[in-house]
Amino acid sequence: MALSSALYSGISGMNTNGTAMSVIGNNIANTNTVGFKSSRTVFSDLLASSVNGSGGTSQVGRGTGLSSVDNLFSQGTFETTESQTDLAIEGEGLFVVREKGDETLYYTRAGSFSFDGNGYLTNPEGFRVQGISYINGALSGADPTDIQVDINAGIPANMTTEMSLTTNLDSNSSIISAPFDAANPDTYNYSNSTTIYDSLGNTHLMTTYFTKTADNTWDWNVVDENDAVVYSSAAAGSSLVFDSSGNQISGGAASIGPLDMGNGTAAQPLDFELKNTTQFANDSQVISQSQDGYGSGNLTNVSIDNSGNVLARYSNGEDIKISRIVLAKFSNFNGLQKEGASLFSATSESGSARVGVPGSELGKIFTNSLEQSTVDLASEFVKMITTQRGFQANSKVITTTDEMLSELINLKR
Repeated sequence: MALSSALYSGISGMNTNGTAMSVIGNNIANTNTVGFKSSRTVFSDLLASSVNGSGGTSQVGRGTGLSSVDNLFSQGTFETTESQTDLAIEGEGLFVVREKGDETLYYTRAGSFSFDGNGYLTNPEGFRVQGISYINGALSGADPTDIQVDINAGIPANMTTEMSLTTNLDSNSSIISAPFDAANPDTYNYSNSTTIYDSLGNTHLMTTYFTKTADNTWDWNVVDENDAVVYSSAAAGSSLVFDSSGNQISGGAASIGPLDMGNGTAAQPLDFELKNTTQFANDSQVISQSQDGYGSGNLTNVSIDNSGNVLARYSNGEDIKISRIVLAKFSNFNGLQKEGASLFSATSESGSARVGVPGSELGKIFTNSLEQSTVDLASEFVKMITTQRGFQANSKVITTTDEMLSELINLKR
């Protein structure tokens, strides 16, 4: 009977609006949840029934049903924080985490991370953040794994094997013909000392002496801290030669050693380069110098940069890249399944994750930031009003239909 159908239509409307109110309530409850993505309900009408009339066959609706509850993956605003391990994503990517002892991967926009007692980068629930490790300063091609910093260990010394020096040599310097002698300042025009490290982390001074031997030509000698000449450009045929504009055109590269630094240290080869050296009419001076060695050090701080690199800083001033955080992207974000604690898991509807390092495709990472909830309270309150009205209207359908059925039953009296 048509009246009975009206009852069920009203019930379906109350059920769907009740579900919508639950979704609205959940959104409002998570207004301050970091990385929370709001949801919405989508209704659809139920299959209509056919009725015959004088004008032919017609259809009468049978109420409404819940089509889906969609997760709205819109970009949230950022909150600035004081923690160097708080991260936010600008773009579509999600952080990848997993639980200890479980290979199942989960995905989240909540970047409130910290290091636990074992040096693992984790979220508040203890899930470990995934990243690609660095090996000898280069990003490995291995699959993402748990990000861990050895917080109880330092780094050993790194022996200097490469050294470079960029200088300007005064073109107005006098030509010197006397043989070079480090103890005699009259046999060179300019000198500069550089600190290098041996295999045990001990420091040593290497001094480079420059002698102008002719117009646009300079000899250079490298002397160790014991005043022993370890390299002579004149003997090696690698004197510095400049053009008429003061630019270096030849010379300046040397392979020195292997050097014996004593005290049980390893034999030390040293590649020395004088690059971009100039001969201008200015005072002789060092423009830049570098060497690749350092002493041993203890861990003092761990931070994350805007490229997602986890950096360990040591007392010797070295910043070592440990790992690089990865992000994941899906072809259908609405297919992800909520797992609680701001986590999602992949499903057949979401498709497989596209995992990679931060960038223009997967999103950019911002440190000292957290993404706020995307819940719009004003919009939720408006939805609450319309949902309440919908629920009330459907309840009126039921009470009115009940009155009509009562009238029908009373016809017998």
